[in-house]
Amino acid sequence: MPNWELKNCCDRDQKTFIITIGVFTFVILLLWRTVLLRPFKLITVFLHETSHALACKLTCGDVEGIQVHADEGGVTQTRGGIYWIILPAGYLGSSFWGMVFILASTNLLTTRIAAGCFLLALVVVLFVAKNWLLRGLCIGFIIFIAIVWFLQEKTTVHILRYVILFIGVMNSLFSVYDIYDDLISRRVHSSDAEKFAEICPCPCNGVAWGVIWGLISFTFLSGSIYLGLVILS
Repeated sequence: MPNWELKNCCDRDQKTFIITIGVFTFVILLLWRTVLLRPFKLITVFLHETSHALACKLTCGDVEGIQVHADEGGVTQTRGGIYWIILPAGYLGSSFWGMVFILASTNLLTTRIAAGCFLLALVVVLFVAKNWLLRGLCIGFIIFIAIVWFLQEKTTVHILRYVILFIGVMNSLFSVYDIYDDLISRRVHSSDAEKFAEICPCPCNGVAWGVIWGLISFTFLSGSIYLGLVILS
């Protein structure tokens, strides 16, 4: 039975899980404005735009193209689908994938599955990318994950779980920051939240929806740590 109450927490694996997340968080915050984190920020934008595209396809729409820009912005061109599902899917989707990556890192089998799905997503997006930055990002991360996976299987360098965990933590933190920066601290009338406020019957403006989405994203992050500890107990 799952140890939902986390009795007798924490054993060696749980401590390693918490400490690793703490170290990754410290490193990410320390290097936040450096070029070293740029590829991982752009991969968060990639997952944001991919989530828009996935929501479009799941609601019977068509994806005409995806772009990721050097300024950490992006665009997903869609036709059809259910707009009020597609709009919040970017921010909430990238937060959700961050949680999935963090949870997947608790087990080697699920780490392999997450890495495989990530590679598949990179390959698919590579063929619908509309700019060379996104194509280069996809190719770069395909090579990076493939090398790490090869080292995992053929050598004593077993870091695949930590790479997947780092991407998960980075994605979760950047998603929360992105929501605050794009939707709460300033009002951008072309933002997803402002567009969502225009079509939603609720009396909320874009900032209010930004707060709601931010709370949901933070819940995903907190929930991933709690569930990770439960899985490892």
